[in-house]
Amino acid sequence: MPHVPKISMSYKEQIISDRMPRHIAIIMDGNGRWAKQHGLKRMFGHREGVRTVHEITTAAAEMGIDYLTLYAFSTENWNRPKEEVDALMALLVETIRQETPTLMQNNVKLTTIGDLSRLPEVTRTKFEQCLQQTAANTGLTMVLALSYSSRWEITDAMTRIANDVQNGKMKAEEVSEQVVSDYLTTKSVPDPDLLIRTSGEYRISNFLLWQLAYTELYFTDCLWPDFTVEEFYKAIVDYQHRERRFGKTSEQV
Repeated sequence: MPHVPKISMSYKEQIISDRMPRHIAIIMDGNGRWAKQHGLKRMFGHREGVRTVHEITTAAAEMGIDYLTLYAFSTENWNRPKEEVDALMALLVETIRQETPTLMQNNVKLTTIGDLSRLPEVTRTKFEQCLQQTAANTGLTMVLALSYSSRWEITDAMTRIANDVQNGKMKAEEVSEQVVSDYLTTKSVPDPDLLIRTSGEYRISNFLLWQLAYTELYFTDCLWPDFTVEEFYKAIVDYQHRERRFGKTSEQV
């Protein structure tokens, strides 16, 4: 018999359309190491990382994913050298200005979680303008975690719950898992189905600790600037081959 060559399917072709994760969260790690590998300053890595954000966001919107949460800047990142922090804030303003038309074209709604009060005024103003401009869009919701950490978020939620109990707005025995969720910055966003972390690190880094309780975790050695759309599809295919039991047995599921 003649030899029949094996046809290799792309990861995109392997995706099952009716088993898509509704919400994908990404820890975008490795910009600095990418720059170092290429003999460049760290900011060149961050600029390359912005290109990856554009490509992954576009792919997510095209695939019909409802929510994409990106860990852009943590509260701990404020401890980096001032020169790098200032450059990152300037890059954020530039990126928002350049990407807003694309967000509008792709019907993407931009929202945020985090302590925006710590941002420089010009950065916060530009960001809030983009939030308002895209507010009516009905496609993908892109959640940018900016000046965010999960411990900050949970502490803030506990403080507000305690104040409301003290002020008689609720009773202590009324505090439940749902109440806690409703006090978090993600109250209008479903918990992630899939978390992707790039750069070969195997930790959560203070990101969505409450929300990730039953999230499927996917780690890749790819540095964020090297994380292609095909790598994104690969993570989704891996997710679709998992059985999500949420504490139940396989037979129950």
